[in-house]
Amino acid sequence: MRRTVPPQAYFIVSAVFHYLGPAFAVLLFARIDPLGVAWLRIAAAGLIFSIWRRPWRAWRLLSWGTRRLVIAWGAVLAVMNCCFYLAIDRIPLGTVAAAEFAPVIVLAAIAVRSLRNLLALVLAVGGVYVLTDIRLSHDWIGMVFTALNAVLFAAYVVLGHRMSRVEGLRRIDGLALAMGVASVLALPVGLRAAVPAFTDPGLLAAAVGVGVCSSVIPYVADQLAMARLKRSTFALMLALLPATATVIGAVVLRQFPRPAELAAVAIIVVAVGLHREREPRSP
Repeated sequence: MRRTVPPQAYFIVSAVFHYLGPAFAVLLFARIDPLGVAWLRIAAAGLIFSIWRRPWRAWRLLSWGTRRLVIAWGAVLAVMNCCFYLAIDRIPLGTVAAAEFAPVIVLAAIAVRSLRNLLALVLAVGGVYVLTDIRLSHDWIGMVFTALNAVLFAAYVVLGHRMSRVEGLRRIDGLALAMGVASVLALPVGLRAAVPAFTDPGLLAAAVGVGVCSSVIPYVADQLAMARLKRSTFALMLALLPATATVIGAVVLRQFPRPAELAAVAIIVVAVGLHREREPRSP
């Protein structure tokens, strides 16, 4: 079944759910500090993965090299999520999204080997620039968290892609292990801020919703896509995330895009469609 589904379909699922999660987070931000929201998101996802996959069984079979990779990926997930919520608490989401895409451009550019893919990269960058409306901020603390989140997002792509190619390990088990590590590492900074959710069933349900929509579904879809796409191809496809956010905003929030934004969405779609992976050489 997984082989019959194109990897691009998994990516589209990931892109959609990346922006359904923040819709639940709006409820949480009114009552819980950003670090509390971040930990609730991570912990909810970690709990779901532990029940679903029982990842500790896979841990015993891993080499020390793979275990180090799991721990590193878990640390990236923990710090990245914390920085993301601290950033959007101070900086417009469009600016954070644009900065998040910047290091990923480097991953896509490194592997460019043809004029066709170079053109696709240039179009994607231009489309994202128009769509995200990049603005500088005078909040230097917010900009620090924004920059950290952007760098860590690129690290998430690199480590996640490597994890998806580990031999003898089911892709979702590696993700489940990393999310468990992230839950533990983020505990000291997020648990105290998350306390209000434990006395309010509505807040707790929203936290679970954020974890499912922001960490379970999109990260699982990412792993299934990464296993069959080159890292540079996946990095370029991330340009679709701002475009997906625009579509969701129009459909769900009735925030209809301007003509320039519609043109930017079209440019990004063309760029992703233009990109082609290099065929492996025959032995």
